[in-house]
Amino acid sequence: MASIFTKIIEGEIPSYKIAEDENFIAFLDINPNSKGHTLCVPKEEVDKIFDLGEHMYLQLMQFSRRVAIALEKTVPCKRVGMAVIGLEVPHVHVHLIPINEMQDMTFSNKISMTPKEFEVLASEIRMKLV
Repeated sequence: MASIFTKIIEGEIPSYKIAEDENFIAFLDINPNSKGHTLCVPKEEVDKIFDLGEHMYLQLMQFSRRVAIALEKTVPCKRVGMAVIGLEVPHVHVHLIPINEMQDMTFSNKISMTPKEFEVLASEIRMKLV
């Protein structure tokens, strides 16, 4: 059965897309820790990050870096934290989270955003991609 991320990649579920290329997609997390919380996902459905081939793993990190730089230019924060946990969805994904303190990375504090706020933010981040 396809993961929720595969359904997003295939357009079956809408998302607030930030970036996409032939191998990866980045979109805003709809249950964010902080404003701008983004997921970078390979289009190939692989459960665990270290099961990715070395080349694909390195490409995912390059793609995530590009998105993180745009994110940091858009959302005021001390830095962009990165986490790979992978228990909630069995499909590799990198969390990029604008943070100002350690608790922003705990996944227990969530914020709410309206659909319009998500749309505007995704557009602003896309404009900062290099």
